Amino acid sequence: MMRNNPQETGKTTRRRFVAGAAAGALSAPVLLRGGAAWASPEELAAAIRTITKGAEPKEGRVKVDAPALAETGNAVQVTVSVESPMNERDRVAAIHILVEKNPEAETATFRFGRAAGKAEVTTRLRMFAPQRVVGLAELGDGSFWIGSAHVEVTLAACVDPDVK
Repeated sequence: MMRNNPQETGKTTRRRFVAGAAAGALSAPVLLRGGAAWASPEELAAAIRTITKGAEPKEGRVKVDAPALAETGNAVQVTVSVESPMNERDRVAAIHILVEKNPEAETATFRFGRAAGKAEVTTRLRMFAPQRVVGLAELGDGSFWIGSAHVEVTLAACVDPDVK
């Protein structure tokens, strides 16, 4: 008994259907964003303005510790720390981490309660290309402080063939 080859008959197999559905699901975020694979420097600035409600963040007090060169963008360790005694008068309410070449500029937000003794967070980010990582500290008095570091990525974690 000879079976018909689905490729020759043009029939859809379960394997083809699942592969097509997976490809569609993976490409949907890029298509919904109009083909943009990452946030632009303008979107980064807009995200900062949104967080600060238009207030201009001050330079200093925020240190972003990230490798100058990351061999792979799969898990780049980033530490953001803020100089603060963390007392009633001077405490950090939140640390926001933003990047300019990821699908969303605002990558993470960490909130600190009144009992927090140190304003420091460490996380790992997936990165596509060389980019600036920004740490934005929101203090209890409503002021904002900013710092950044540049990371060179040699092997991208998220590859988009249309990106040059």
